[in-house]
Amino acid sequence: MSAATHAVRDSMTMLRRNLLHARRYPSLTLNLLLTPVILLLLFVYVFGNVMSSGISGGPADRAGYVAYLVPGILIMTVGGTALGTAVSVATDMTEGIIARFRTMAISRASVLVGHVLGSVIQTLMALALVLGIGVAIGFRPDATWTEWLAAAGLLALDSLALTWIAVGIGLVSPNAEGASNLGMPLMVLPLLGSAFVPVDLMPGWFRWFAEYQPFSPAIETLRGLLLGTGIGTTDAVLAVAWPVGLTLLGFWWSTARFSRASGR
Repeated sequence: MSAATHAVRDSMTMLRRNLLHARRYPSLTLNLLLTPVILLLLFVYVFGNVMSSGISGGPADRAGYVAYLVPGILIMTVGGTALGTAVSVATDMTEGIIARFRTMAISRASVLVGHVLGSVIQTLMALALVLGIGVAIGFRPDATWTEWLAAAGLLALDSLALTWIAVGIGLVSPNAEGASNLGMPLMVLPLLGSAFVPVDLMPGWFRWFAEYQPFSPAIETLRGLLLGTGIGTTDAVLAVAWPVGLTLLGFWWSTARFSRASGR
């Protein structure tokens, strides 16, 4: 068996381990998933009329605000699931299972790859659930099949990028609680972007950060794909450039840190 085949087999074994672990201990996944769902329902049914009126400067339009809100909540769901990966990696590092893996004839990289693939799969499942809730409360996307595929690809790319960053966070954290705290920007940054209000309504001193941080271009591009509105060239480029750059950074950081922790 070649080294590549051996690594792929071990990665699939680790993927199965992580999916089984998520199924047997679903509390973390449910807690992280509840946050975007609660925010979605809260901003639609409690703040929806006020927010929509403030954005449009006219009569309240809750249905219009649902359309504006759901793409941002989808991106928040990606960040929340990645945060769970940081906690899972930190737990593995502190509970001794990694030390046991080191004594086994398995590919070292498969441990990280299993976490990443498992997180991406869980993220896609969580996104389907959140999108279903959005449709149930009035979200009506106007996307072609090509645009749906592009939206799914963008969300998968964002999930891959944030998951590799989350793996690095988990590896440098002293425990699961530390990983949860260090990974909070994955959930908070969308709040500081265009998830809930347009960046044009933000103070000038803050607008530049809100517009060009990693999440806002992805949210705006996702809105354009799902709602059939225009997509700015800058947003489209940044929506791809940010996750590609973060994927490379997270992969390098995670593998270097894991090699150091493994004594290699």
